[in-house]
Amino acid sequence: MTLPGTLQDDAVRVLETHRGQDALRRSYLDHLSAHPDGMWKSCGSGHLTASALVLAPERGQVLLTLHRKLRMWLQMGGHCEPGDATVAGAALREAAEESGIEGLELLPGGPLRLDRHSIPGPCTQHFDVQYAALVPPGAVELISDESLDLRWFAYDDVAGVADVSVQRLVDAARAAL
Repeated sequence: MTLPGTLQDDAVRVLETHRGQDALRRSYLDHLSAHPDGMWKSCGSGHLTASALVLAPERGQVLLTLHRKLRMWLQMGGHCEPGDATVAGAALREAAEESGIEGLELLPGGPLRLDRHSIPGPCTQHFDVQYAALVPPGAVELISDESLDLRWFAYDDVAGVADVSVQRLVDAARAAL
């Protein structure tokens, strides 16, 4: 059940109940408290983003995107949009848009990890809230305009293609399964 309020209200609720990463979680909450526009790309000092690692546990694989701008293998994710009611909903929307897969379902229990990282451009950083999503049976991926490539990787192969933040998310997802 989603309580009434803004997307920022939802983000605060999510962060207040997230367990672990306490210092990082507090920095997210402090950022949102100091920046009423902290959910949006227009916030120059940084903004929340939402992502989801797409999993096929029966195959022991994750779907990663070769990000067009960053040229890195990453989980699906991106900016929150005005139509998003929840951070989880934003993560699920981004995962569906970037993977082309309909019917994804987030793992229950809220976000798996938080990851704050610097980005190039007028905005200086992303405060990413990271979830995991399960693919439905028979799902077929479809590359989006935001990707150079889209590929399935075995859990143990992710460390060879992606950075440590993606590997940590894979490890957290495996533990949550």
